[in-house]
Amino acid sequence: MSVSASDRELIAVMRQYFAAKAELESLKEKLETARQAAGDAIAVFYDPRQNPEHAVDLQRSHHLKGEMASLMQRAEAWGRAASAADRKDTSEAEAQPEEWQSFERRADALFGA
Repeated sequence: MSVSASDRELIAVMRQYFAAKAELESLKEKLETARQAAGDAIAVFYDPRQNPEHAVDLQRSHHLKGEMASLMQRAEAWGRAASAADRKDTSEAEAQPEEWQSFERRADALFGA
């Protein structure tokens, strides 16, 4: 099975997405453990201006969320393009002369299947 350049790009995008997702989940777990240990309210702890001790991690989590959204948009765009190409291929196949259509397709047309 050969993999096109477009498919390789999608694979790379999805790898980045899942790497960012894993990092974010780990970071969220670390932050929530720290919040519970400190006994801070959610609104206070997760505000980088009010929590300078964890500000870098809080900003990193925000960045990771944005990166994941961007990567998913790229993957969705790839999917829409692939879907459009599939529809185009299908419509082109249907527009081919009868002798190019498969035997089953012609039989279905003749016998109403």
